[in-house]
Amino acid sequence: MTEPVLLHSQLGDRRPDRTGKVRDLYDLGEALLIIASDRLSAFDVVLPDGIPGKGRTLTALSLFWFDLLREVAPNHLIATEVADYPAAVQPFADQLVGRSMLVKKAQVVPVECVVRGYLAGSGWKEYRQSQSVCGVPLPAGLRESDQLPQPIFTPTTKAESGHDLPMTKDEVVALLGAELTERLVVASLDLYTKAAEHARTRGVIIADTKFEFGLFGDELLVVDEVLTPDSSRFWDVETYAPGRGQDSFDKQYVRDYLETLDWNKQPPAPPLPAEIVARTGEKYREAYRRIVGREL
Repeated sequence: MTEPVLLHSQLGDRRPDRTGKVRDLYDLGEALLIIASDRLSAFDVVLPDGIPGKGRTLTALSLFWFDLLREVAPNHLIATEVADYPAAVQPFADQLVGRSMLVKKAQVVPVECVVRGYLAGSGWKEYRQSQSVCGVPLPAGLRESDQLPQPIFTPTTKAESGHDLPMTKDEVVALLGAELTERLVVASLDLYTKAAEHARTRGVIIADTKFEFGLFGDELLVVDEVLTPDSSRFWDVETYAPGRGQDSFDKQYVRDYLETLDWNKQPPAPPLPAEIVARTGEKYREAYRRIVGREL
């Protein structure tokens, strides 16, 4: 039996204080409550169909990475057990168990910190035009899906709505200052390197991923989700072959389906067939199983 899909949370009469593409945020005063819905976005547009269990998978995988990477960079996590949440939200455990986190109220840095270890997606498209990605020059002759000489920091804007846009490191410095930018670059590359090493031992290539950070006083924290199928490209080591697109354990499967449609990538998004919904859920669960080493 397929579990119910949670598209929108509501805690009694209270609606989220902020709604993202996937997550609902509630301001609890001293902390934030984040609920991962089963919504799915592609090309920065929220799709009408949810993926059953997706929010639980994203949360469980983020918690795994938060624990594994805590020595590399601190994160915003306070608690994940409903019993440890403020009493006012505990009656809504049916919406919280397995898909929520109580976190510190960090000041979110307004830049998406993308790290690429392989040439794919928009990076591959840009490389073919300019032999660079986000202002980072790359060697000539690279193929689609080739591993880069070393991982590169390729940030984007953090759009409240619509599409995130590529930025150069100099543009980030102009926005945030040199000192904070360097902290972001170092943390992003260190997190990616450590995560990629672990994933490789599990038969998964992390082609690229996106980190988000927040400032809690002077401390730089990893916030939101981390290294999930929503924010990363996960490839199978066994079938990896540069020179083409790769089979993946992430939402690239949905993007590829949507590319076959006559859709301009603007709202409203088209509905997804049942088989696409089911297969996407399978891919997300497979990413968790491989990386963590057990079933969810």
